[in-house]
Amino acid sequence: MSLFTLSPEVAEAKANGAPIVALESTIITHGMPFPQNVQVARQVEADIRAKGATPATIAVLEGTLFIGLTDAQLDQLAQSQNVAKLSRADLAVCMSKGLTGATTVAATMIAAHLAGIHVFGTGGIGGVHKGAEHSFDISADLSELAQTPVTVVAAGAKAILDIPKTLEVLETNGVPVIGYQQDSFPAFWSSHSLLDAPLRMNSPVRIARAHVMRQKLGLPGGQLVANPIPVADEIPTDVMEPVIAQATTEANEKGITGKDVTPFLLSRIFELTEGRSLTANIALVRNNARLAAEIAIEIVTLKK
Repeated sequence: MSLFTLSPEVAEAKANGAPIVALESTIITHGMPFPQNVQVARQVEADIRAKGATPATIAVLEGTLFIGLTDAQLDQLAQSQNVAKLSRADLAVCMSKGLTGATTVAATMIAAHLAGIHVFGTGGIGGVHKGAEHSFDISADLSELAQTPVTVVAAGAKAILDIPKTLEVLETNGVPVIGYQQDSFPAFWSSHSLLDAPLRMNSPVRIARAHVMRQKLGLPGGQLVANPIPVADEIPTDVMEPVIAQATTEANEKGITGKDVTPFLLSRIFELTEGRSLTANIALVRNNARLAAEIAIEIVTLKK
Protein backbone atom coordinates (compact mmCIF):
# COMPACT_ATOMS: atom_id res chain seq x y z
CA MET A 1 0.00 0.00 0.00
CA SER A 2 1.40 3.38 -1.03
CA LEU A 3 1.92 6.03 1.63
CA PHE A 4 0.67 8.74 -0.73
CA THR A 5 -1.35 9.37 -3.87
CA LEU A 6 -0.01 11.40 -6.78
CA SER A 7 -2.33 13.65 -8.76
CA PRO A 8 -2.48 12.77 -12.49
CA GLU A 9 -0.39 15.84 -13.34
CA VAL A 10 2.32 15.03 -10.78
CA ALA A 11 2.30 11.32 -11.73
CA GLU A 12 2.95 12.26 -15.36
CA ALA A 13 5.77 14.62 -14.36
CA LYS A 14 7.35 11.90 -12.20
CA ALA A 15 7.12 9.36 -15.03
CA ASN A 16 8.81 11.80 -17.42
CA GLY A 17 11.51 12.91 -14.96
CA ALA A 18 10.20 16.47 -15.16
CA PRO A 19 10.85 19.15 -12.50
CA ILE A 20 8.30 19.35 -9.68
CA VAL A 21 7.82 21.98 -6.96
CA ALA A 22 6.09 21.11 -3.70
CA LEU A 23 3.64 23.59 -2.19
CA GLU A 24 2.17 23.67 1.32
CA SER A 25 -1.55 23.84 2.01
CA THR A 26 -1.85 25.78 5.29
CA ILE A 27 -1.77 29.00 3.26
CA ILE A 28 -5.05 27.78 1.75
CA THR A 29 -6.79 26.66 4.93
CA HIS A 30 -5.34 29.05 7.49
CA GLY A 31 -4.04 31.97 5.46
CA MET A 32 -7.03 33.64 3.83
CA PRO A 33 -10.80 33.26 3.28
CA PHE A 34 -12.61 31.48 0.44
CA PRO A 35 -12.60 32.17 -2.51
CA GLN A 36 -9.41 34.25 -2.32
CA ASN A 37 -7.50 31.27 -0.92
CA VAL A 38 -8.22 29.02 -3.89
CA GLN A 39 -7.63 31.85 -6.37
CA VAL A 40 -4.17 32.49 -4.92
CA ALA A 41 -3.39 28.76 -4.79
CA ARG A 42 -4.24 28.43 -8.48
CA GLN A 43 -2.20 31.52 -9.34
CA VAL A 44 0.87 30.13 -7.56
CA GLU A 45 0.46 26.81 -9.37
CA ALA A 46 0.14 28.70 -12.68
CA ASP A 47 3.36 30.63 -11.93
CA ILE A 48 5.22 27.33 -11.55
CA ARG A 49 3.77 25.89 -14.76
CA ALA A 50 4.69 29.09 -16.63
CA LYS A 51 8.32 28.52 -15.60
CA GLY A 52 8.26 24.97 -17.00
CA ALA A 53 7.80 22.93 -13.81
CA THR A 54 4.89 21.03 -12.27
CA PRO A 55 3.25 22.20 -9.01
CA ALA A 56 2.45 19.67 -6.30
CA THR A 57 0.22 21.12 -3.60
CA ILE A 58 0.31 18.73 -0.64
CA ALA A 59 -2.50 17.96 1.82
CA VAL A 60 -4.18 15.12 3.70
CA LEU A 61 -7.80 14.54 2.62
CA GLU A 62 -9.80 12.05 4.68
CA GLY A 63 -6.65 10.25 5.74
CA THR A 64 -4.96 10.09 2.34
CA LEU A 65 -1.75 12.05 1.74
CA PHE A 66 -2.06 13.69 -1.67
CA ILE A 67 0.99 14.91 -3.58
CA GLY A 68 -0.68 17.32 -5.96
CA LEU A 69 -4.35 18.24 -5.85
CA THR A 70 -6.90 18.22 -8.66
CA ASP A 71 -9.09 21.30 -9.18
CA ALA A 72 -11.94 19.58 -7.36
CA GLN A 73 -9.72 18.67 -4.40
CA LEU A 74 -8.33 22.19 -4.22
CA ASP A 75 -11.89 23.56 -4.05
CA GLN A 76 -12.80 20.95 -1.44
CA LEU A 77 -9.86 21.86 0.78
CA ALA A 78 -10.39 25.61 0.35
CA GLN A 79 -13.96 25.33 1.63
CA SER A 80 -13.36 22.76 4.39
CA GLN A 81 -13.95 23.72 8.02
CA ASN A 82 -11.87 22.77 11.08
CA VAL A 83 -8.93 21.54 9.01
CA ALA A 84 -6.01 20.33 11.13
CA LYS A 85 -2.68 22.14 10.80
CA LEU A 86 -0.15 19.36 10.34
CA SER A 87 3.50 19.26 11.33
CA ARG A 88 5.84 16.31 11.97
CA ALA A 89 4.16 15.46 15.28
CA ASP A 90 0.60 15.04 13.99
CA LEU A 91 0.89 14.06 10.31
CA ALA A 92 0.74 10.32 10.97
CA VAL A 93 -2.07 10.67 13.52
CA CYS A 94 -4.21 12.64 11.07
CA MET A 95 -3.69 10.03 8.36
CA SER A 96 -4.34 7.08 10.68
CA LYS A 97 -7.62 8.61 11.89
CA GLY A 98 -8.86 9.37 8.37
CA LEU A 99 -8.99 13.12 8.96
CA THR A 100 -8.28 16.13 6.76
CA GLY A 101 -5.27 18.34 7.38
CA ALA A 102 -3.19 21.03 5.73
CA THR A 103 0.59 20.70 5.72
CA THR A 104 2.95 23.20 7.31
CA VAL A 105 6.54 23.68 6.12
CA ALA A 106 7.74 20.68 8.15
CA ALA A 107 5.00 18.29 7.00
CA THR A 108 5.31 19.45 3.38
CA MET A 109 9.04 18.72 3.47
CA ILE A 110 8.39 15.21 4.79
CA ALA A 111 5.80 14.51 2.09
CA ALA A 112 7.93 16.01 -0.68
CA HIS A 113 10.89 13.85 0.31
CA LEU A 114 8.70 10.73 0.39
CA ALA A 115 7.63 11.51 -3.16
CA GLY A 116 11.16 12.26 -4.40
CA ILE A 117 10.55 16.01 -4.82
CA HIS A 118 13.65 18.12 -4.19
CA VAL A 119 12.30 21.69 -4.05
CA PHE A 120 9.55 23.37 -2.07
CA GLY A 121 8.30 26.95 -2.46
CA THR A 122 6.58 28.66 0.47
CA GLY A 123 6.04 32.08 2.05
CA GLY A 124 8.18 32.10 5.17
CA ILE A 125 9.40 29.41 7.52
CA GLY A 126 8.56 29.20 11.20
CA GLY A 127 11.30 29.74 13.73
CA VAL A 128 12.12 30.84 17.25
CA HIS A 129 9.29 32.86 18.78
CA LYS A 130 10.00 35.99 20.76
CA GLY A 131 10.30 35.10 24.43
CA ALA A 132 11.35 31.54 23.59
CA GLU A 133 13.89 31.67 26.41
CA HIS A 134 10.84 31.39 28.69
CA SER A 135 8.29 29.55 26.52
CA PHE A 136 10.65 27.28 24.54
CA ASP A 137 8.35 27.99 21.55
CA ILE A 138 10.44 26.93 18.55
CA SER A 139 8.92 25.81 15.27
CA ALA A 140 9.43 22.24 14.08
CA ASP A 141 10.33 23.76 10.69
CA LEU A 142 13.89 24.36 11.94
CA SER A 143 14.56 20.77 12.98
CA GLU A 144 12.94 19.57 9.75
CA LEU A 145 15.36 21.64 7.71
CA ALA A 146 18.17 19.96 9.65
CA GLN A 147 17.08 16.42 8.76
CA THR A 148 14.99 16.33 5.56
CA PRO A 149 16.87 16.88 2.26
CA VAL A 150 14.59 19.37 0.54
CA THR A 151 15.59 22.83 -0.69
CA VAL A 152 13.07 25.33 0.70
CA VAL A 153 12.58 28.70 -1.00
CA ALA A 154 11.10 31.30 1.37
CA ALA A 155 11.22 35.04 1.97
CA GLY A 156 13.19 34.35 5.15
CA ALA A 157 11.47 33.52 8.43
CA LYS A 158 8.20 35.20 9.34
CA ALA A 159 9.04 38.67 10.61
CA ILE A 160 6.95 38.18 13.77
CA LEU A 161 9.67 35.81 15.05
CA ASP A 162 12.98 36.32 16.81
CA ILE A 163 15.07 36.29 13.64
CA PRO A 164 18.57 36.41 15.23
CA LYS A 165 17.75 33.36 17.39
CA THR A 166 16.17 31.61 14.41
CA LEU A 167 19.39 32.06 12.44
CA GLU A 168 21.43 30.79 15.40
CA VAL A 169 19.35 27.60 15.63
CA LEU A 170 19.70 27.01 11.88
CA GLU A 171 23.48 27.48 12.14
CA THR A 172 23.71 25.11 15.12
CA ASN A 173 21.83 22.47 13.14
CA GLY A 174 24.01 22.83 10.05
CA VAL A 175 21.34 24.25 7.75
CA PRO A 176 22.73 26.32 4.85
CA VAL A 177 20.93 29.69 4.79
CA ILE A 178 21.45 31.16 1.35
CA GLY A 179 20.61 34.78 0.57
CA TYR A 180 19.47 35.01 -3.04
CA GLN A 181 21.25 37.80 -4.91
CA GLN A 182 21.85 39.86 -1.75
CA ASP A 183 23.92 39.78 1.43
CA SER A 184 21.10 40.87 3.74
CA PHE A 185 18.73 38.29 5.21
CA PRO A 186 15.24 39.24 4.01
CA ALA A 187 12.57 40.11 6.58
CA PHE A 188 9.52 38.47 4.98
CA TRP A 189 7.33 41.52 4.18
CA SER A 190 10.51 43.58 3.74
CA SER A 191 13.28 42.82 1.27
CA HIS A 192 16.12 43.63 3.68
CA SER A 193 16.96 43.46 7.36
CA LEU A 194 19.95 44.50 9.44
CA LEU A 195 21.04 40.85 9.60
CA ASP A 196 23.45 39.24 7.16
CA ALA A 197 22.55 36.08 5.30
CA PRO A 198 25.21 33.48 6.21
CA LEU A 199 25.70 32.51 2.55
CA ARG A 200 24.95 34.10 -0.80
CA MET A 201 24.20 32.65 -4.22
CA ASN A 202 23.18 34.56 -7.32
CA SER A 203 21.67 31.95 -9.62
CA PRO A 204 19.32 28.95 -9.55
CA VAL A 205 22.02 26.69 -11.01
CA ARG A 206 24.42 27.48 -8.13
CA ILE A 207 21.71 26.61 -5.61
CA ALA A 208 20.90 23.41 -7.52
CA ARG A 209 24.57 22.39 -7.54
CA ALA A 210 24.78 22.87 -3.77
CA HIS A 211 21.64 20.73 -3.31
CA VAL A 212 23.09 17.91 -5.39
CA MET A 213 26.48 18.17 -3.66
CA ARG A 214 24.87 17.82 -0.23
CA GLN A 215 23.30 14.58 -1.43
CA LYS A 216 26.61 13.29 -2.75
CA LEU A 217 28.30 14.09 0.56
CA GLY A 218 25.57 12.25 2.44
CA LEU A 219 24.77 15.31 4.55
CA PRO A 220 21.34 15.24 6.21
CA GLY A 221 18.91 18.09 5.90
CA GLY A 222 18.00 20.63 3.28
CA GLN A 223 18.80 24.19 2.33
CA LEU A 224 16.94 27.41 3.10
CA VAL A 225 16.98 29.83 0.19
CA ALA A 226 16.13 33.30 1.51
CA ASN A 227 14.55 34.99 -1.49
CA PRO A 228 13.67 38.66 -0.86
CA ILE A 229 10.24 39.98 -1.73
CA PRO A 230 10.46 42.26 -4.80
CA VAL A 231 11.07 45.85 -3.69
CA ALA A 232 7.95 47.01 -5.56
CA ASP A 233 5.81 44.74 -3.37
CA GLU A 234 7.51 45.15 0.02
CA ILE A 235 6.46 46.96 3.17
CA PRO A 236 9.63 48.63 4.52
CA THR A 237 10.94 47.51 7.90
CA ASP A 238 10.47 50.96 9.46
CA VAL A 239 6.74 50.63 8.71
CA MET A 240 6.41 46.99 9.78
CA GLU A 241 8.42 47.00 13.01
CA PRO A 242 6.00 49.14 15.08
CA VAL A 243 3.04 47.18 13.69
CA ILE A 244 4.61 43.85 14.68
CA ALA A 245 5.50 45.27 18.10
CA GLN A 246 1.91 46.39 18.70
CA ALA A 247 0.44 43.04 17.61
CA THR A 248 2.94 41.15 19.79
CA THR A 249 2.10 43.29 22.83
CA GLU A 250 -1.62 42.65 22.31
CA ALA A 251 -1.01 38.89 22.05
CA ASN A 252 0.91 38.94 25.33
CA GLU A 253 -1.80 40.96 27.04
CA LYS A 254 -4.45 38.48 25.89
CA GLY A 255 -2.36 35.52 27.09
CA ILE A 256 -2.21 33.93 23.66
CA THR A 257 0.37 31.13 23.48
CA GLY A 258 1.51 28.10 21.45
CA LYS A 259 0.00 27.42 18.04
CA ASP A 260 -2.47 30.29 18.48
CA VAL A 261 0.24 32.97 18.46
CA THR A 262 1.07 33.05 14.75
CA PRO A 263 -2.55 33.12 13.46
CA PHE A 264 -3.40 35.92 15.93
CA LEU A 265 -0.37 38.01 14.97
CA LEU A 266 -0.90 37.61 11.23
CA SER A 267 -4.58 38.51 11.56
CA ARG A 268 -3.86 41.55 13.71
CA ILE A 269 -1.08 42.72 11.40
CA PHE A 270 -3.50 42.40 8.47
CA GLU A 271 -5.91 44.72 10.31
CA LEU A 272 -3.23 47.21 11.34
CA THR A 273 -1.81 47.46 7.81
CA GLU A 274 -5.30 47.63 6.25
CA GLY A 275 -4.63 44.54 4.19
CA ARG A 276 -1.19 45.49 2.88
CA SER A 277 0.47 42.60 4.71
CA LEU A 278 -1.65 40.04 2.87
CA THR A 279 -1.04 41.69 -0.52
CA ALA A 280 2.71 41.55 0.16
CA ASN A 281 2.41 37.96 1.37
CA ILE A 282 0.78 36.88 -1.88
CA ALA A 283 3.48 38.66 -3.89
CA LEU A 284 6.32 36.99 -2.01
CA VAL A 285 4.75 33.51 -2.23
CA ARG A 286 4.44 33.88 -6.00
CA ASN A 287 8.01 35.18 -6.23
CA ASN A 288 9.28 32.19 -4.24
CA ALA A 289 7.31 29.74 -6.38
CA ARG A 290 8.92 31.09 -9.54
CA LEU A 291 12.45 30.79 -8.12
CA ALA A 292 11.67 27.30 -6.78
CA ALA A 293 10.63 26.24 -10.29
CA GLU A 294 13.90 27.53 -11.74
CA ILE A 295 15.92 25.62 -9.12
CA ALA A 296 13.89 22.43 -9.70
CA ILE A 297 14.60 22.64 -13.43
CA GLU A 298 18.33 22.99 -12.78
CA ILE A 299 18.36 20.00 -10.37
CA VAL A 300 16.69 17.81 -13.00
CA THR A 301 19.28 18.92 -15.56
CA LEU A 302 22.18 18.15 -13.19
CA LYS A 303 20.82 14.69 -12.40
CA LYS A 304 20.55 13.62 -16.06
